[in-house]
Parts: sequence; C-alpha cells; structure tokens
Amino acid sequence: MNDKPKPLDPATLAAQANHAIDHTTGAVVPVLETSTTFARDQDYALAGGYEYARDTNPTATVAESVLAAISRAPEALLFNAGMAAITAVFETLRSGEHVVAQTIMYHGTGAWLRRIAETRGIVVTFVDVTQAGALEAAVQSQPTAMVWVEVLANPTWDVVDIAAVAQVAHAAGAVLAVDCTVAPPCTLDAITLGADLVFHSATKYLGGHSDLTAGALVSARDDARWSEIKRVRTLTGGIISPFDAWLLVRGMRTLFVRYERASENALALARHFSTHSRVADVLYPGLQSHPGHEIAKRQMAGGFGGMLSVLVAGDEAAARQVATRTKVFIPATSLGGVESLIEHRKTIEGPNSPVPGNLLRISVGIESVADLIADLEQALI
Repeated sequence: MNDKPKPLDPATLAAQANHAIDHTTGAVVPVLETSTTFARDQDYALAGGYEYARDTNPTATVAESVLAAISRAPEALLFNAGMAAITAVFETLRSGEHVVAQTIMYHGTGAWLRRIAETRGIVVTFVDVTQAGALEAAVQSQPTAMVWVEVLANPTWDVVDIAAVAQVAHAAGAVLAVDCTVAPPCTLDAITLGADLVFHSATKYLGGHSDLTAGALVSARDDARWSEIKRVRTLTGGIISPFDAWLLVRGMRTLFVRYERASENALALARHFSTHSRVADVLYPGLQSHPGHEIAKRQMAGGFGGMLSVLVAGDEAAARQVATRTKVFIPATSLGGVESLIEHRKTIEGPNSPVPGNLLRISVGIESVADLIADLEQALI
C-alpha cells in the first residue's frame, strides 16, 4: 500500500501561501519582516540564516516559496521590478554571445536587448517566431546562447508553442527563457513544457491589485547561470522590498480565481466585439478564429487570460479617441489588475513601435462583463 500523500494542487498551495503559517504565533497570514540586518548568536553564527536585506529577507523568502511551489519549480527569485529581473538574466551573457528574441514583444525587453547590443557587444537577432522555420534559421545562423520568447506576444497576442521552441533552442545548445507575465502558473506550466528560465512581471497578474512593483524569475534547475543571477541581484541591489513581497503573497493567494474571472470576461468581450461594425479585428487567443487558438488551448489549461487587443476601424486618431471616451475602462498602462484598463499602445511605445496605430490594448478585470461591454460600445460610437 502506498501511503505517500498526494501532492497538493497549485491552487491550494497558492490560497494557503504554501502553508506559510507563523509557528510562533499561529498567524495564518505570513508575517511582514522589515528588518534590514540580522543578529548573530554567541558563536557569531547567523541566528536565522539571514544577514543583510540586500541579499534576501524573510518575507521575500515566503513569497519566493509560494511562486516556486505553484510553478512546480525548485526555486524562484524576486526583484524590485520586472526590468530588474530581465536585466539580471541578460547580465549572464558574455560579449559576442548570440540571443534570439521576438520582433513583437514587450517594448522594455526589446529596448534593453538593443542597448546591450550597442554597449556590450551582445549579438541580437529579432525574428517572427510564428513563421514556420524562422526561429530555427535564426538559432542555427550562428552559435546561440539564449532564446527569449513570450507565451503571448505583447500586444498582438500571437501564440508561441513553448514545447516546439524548447526543442529548437535545446537542439542548438541554447537556454530558453520564457516571459509568462500574461500566462502565469495558474494557466501554463512553462517548466514542464521545456523552459529553462521563466520570467514574470509580478506587478501584473501575480500581484493583481496594481499596488506593487516586482519582477520574478523561476528556474528549472539550480545551475551555474542561476547562481550568477542570484549574485547579480545582490550586487545590483535588485531584491524586492519586504512590503512588496508581503503584498505579492497576498496577491498570489487569489491568483487562480482572479485569472479565471478575467479570462471569462475577456472571452465574452472578444466574442461580442469580433463582429462590431467599428472594429476591424479582435486579437485574442481564446477565439476559435485566432491563428494560435489550438496551441493556446493545449498550453493554457486555466484560461486564455484577460489580455486582448482591438483594432479600431479607422486611423490612429480614431483609436485614441475611443480610449478617451471610456467610463469604466481606465485609460492607463500596465495590466493584470482587478480593474479593466485600456491604452493606445503605440503612444506608450513611441514612434519606432511596430504596433499598428489603430490598436488598443485592453486588460480585462473582474468587473461585471455587462458593464464592460456597454462601456466599450458607447466609446466606439
């Protein structure tokens, strides 16, 4: 008879913050520990394993344990911003090494890659990974150290087949890093699909309340690159603050239910406006008409998420006007919060953005979907 307990579902681990009960007081909510320095005992050994808050702190450790548990990964690291986590990954590259990344991607990542190409001699190739053979050709064009992709390309939401990309990257001896910001562990298990490193802007769905700034990395293994990323975080002071870590734990406890509701709302919106006379197209992988729908359906077991883009029938000025006429959707950047946001993405990214001028990026929250539909209807008139 096998008496080994069945592993808990990630949704249970998230809701209970990975059993982070304070054994001193019995508190079921993890403690916020704000100390920046930690005492040593009579033998001058660290009393609790913590020395100085620039290395790590107890509240960050709790948040990291929750993220690692729901990601089915050995370890996670938290940073004070998404870009701090991204730069820590690219700091592990040496001059002359080759990186392949998507043409359409989060503009901050693209900007940083262009910068290190100019200043550090990193060789960067941008490619449309949805085109058959394009990634393989780019990876094989020269020795490749890293491939960086997004599960859903921001803001067109093209779907990337992570398992297929992993096969190409690993065949070339490259590390695969996957941005899962809009596809968190409640819907997609990137490590199992073949990712070596997983990135999240924890400001978004993981936090979920638009009140913290953080970045996260999850690793499939504790290897030399992972150790170097830890060292970079310490040397640059990029660790998350205790209070933001505490807020992040609170956010992850409701991640699964928030994401489910946002996904339901987004699908309803996408279906409603896909035939609207003032809408040229709706980009959402949950629609059966989306070119990447079947891949997304296979990868994203917990829903297609709350992110969609609307191509307004008209020019750039017409799209901006729609974004200023909403009453329920808030015209603001960011995504993944409980409130619904709308933004004219090209304005945010700047004149060199490859994003169409008539594209509105929408982050769907957990409000009444009837209110959201009515609001966008009146804005499109």
